[in-house]
Amino acid sequence: MSVIRVRARLFAVQRELAGTREVALELTEGGTIDDAWRVVVERHPVLAPGRPYLRFARNGDYAEAMTVLADGDEVAFIPPVSGGAADPTEGPQVRILELHEAPFPATIVADLEARLATPGDGAVVAFVGRTRVTPGTPAPGQEVEAARHAGRSVDALDYEAHETMALRVLAQIADEIAARFDVVRLAIVHRLGPVPLGEPSIVVVAAAAHRDAAFAAARYAIDETKARAPIWKAERFADGHVWIGAPARTEAPDA
Repeated sequence: MSVIRVRARLFAVQRELAGTREVALELTEGGTIDDAWRVVVERHPVLAPGRPYLRFARNGDYAEAMTVLADGDEVAFIPPVSGGAADPTEGPQVRILELHEAPFPATIVADLEARLATPGDGAVVAFVGRTRVTPGTPAPGQEVEAARHAGRSVDALDYEAHETMALRVLAQIADEIAARFDVVRLAIVHRLGPVPLGEPSIVVVAAAAHRDAAFAAARYAIDETKARAPIWKAERFADGHVWIGAPARTEAPDA
């Protein structure tokens, strides 16, 4: 049978355990994502316990384990998640979906409001997620490490993302908000890399004619970003770190 070549990507705790971000694979034609996972585990057995909590993606879209791969595909193994700039236009922007490594300015909410809101918008709702000192729920497999840091304060957060896929998921979330709440002016801006205590890691801004829609849109945006976007969060302590989160949800909730 013919052989196909596939690139497997590892993130967050997987990357640390395997000591690599990518694994080049050769599979027989007709091989699936699950076949790719088995080959990766043969090379890096330390990854095997994480299988019940994984989600998968093929070429930047969530996919099932039995999805057949083709030559040149990228397959991503998505461990539990935490939870691009818009094109310039004249006047207010409809959608701002961005990932930033640089710290947000103190004026981030006002800046996003100025970029989004129109005279027809009677409500602008913003959510700011900040780094806090108390730890969150450890990702599956991180319980022992979390216990080692029990009672300690978090020093900072570290964020990592599958960037192209994350922006695609954010765009899907924005599409859903437009369909469900008729809110089209939306910003979701997320930090990457280290985020010190007290600094914002994510900002959501929704602008709409009425407050009920703006509140609903902002709530949906932050909840779905946390549940679905392939963005990972580690809590950093003085002598180690703990990955935080739960298995990713791959689809929108029922309307």
